Amino acid sequence: MAKGGPDLKRYMDKTLSLKLNGNRTVKGVLRGYDPFMNLVLDETTDPASSDKKMGMVIIRGNSVVQFEILDPLRF
Repeated sequence: MAKGGPDLKRYMDKTLSLKLNGNRTVKGVLRGYDPFMNLVLDETTDPASSDKKMGMVIIRGNSVVQFEILDPLRF
């Protein structure tokens, strides 16, 4: 990991799909993060529960297995 933590600035306000420990998946809009890759997601849903709305959640960085950007990026 780079000095100072992950550089997720380009993904702010983009919709992400996160695969978490325990084979769980959530989708939401990235609103914040810290050097430990703890993530703040807004408008979060759980696709496994018919897109159950969970609102704003905090995901611990050590539980993130993989993430995918669902919105187009501009470079």
